Amino acid sequence: MKDYCEPMALARLHGGPLDGQIIPLDDADDKLIVPYSETQVVYNRRGEPSNTGPEDGPTEIDYWFDEALEDLTRGDDD
Repeated sequence: MKDYCEPMALARLHGGPLDGQIIPLDDADDKLIVPYSETQVVYNRRGEPSNTGPEDGPTEIDYWFDEALEDLTRGDDD
């Protein structure tokens, strides 16, 4: 039995409709497909993880907007 919590990784999203959002990651894949309104948006991993030490908080990985799987409309972010 573990007596500690596994460190969680976080995805920091850049660009697109979810710019500035931080979401938890189960696994750090090279591509994230994230639900958004009635479609999905795709973010690709760039760079190396930060905060990877045992005492500096959760690991953060940068992901950059690539595409929406359907057209986004102006009202999608209301």
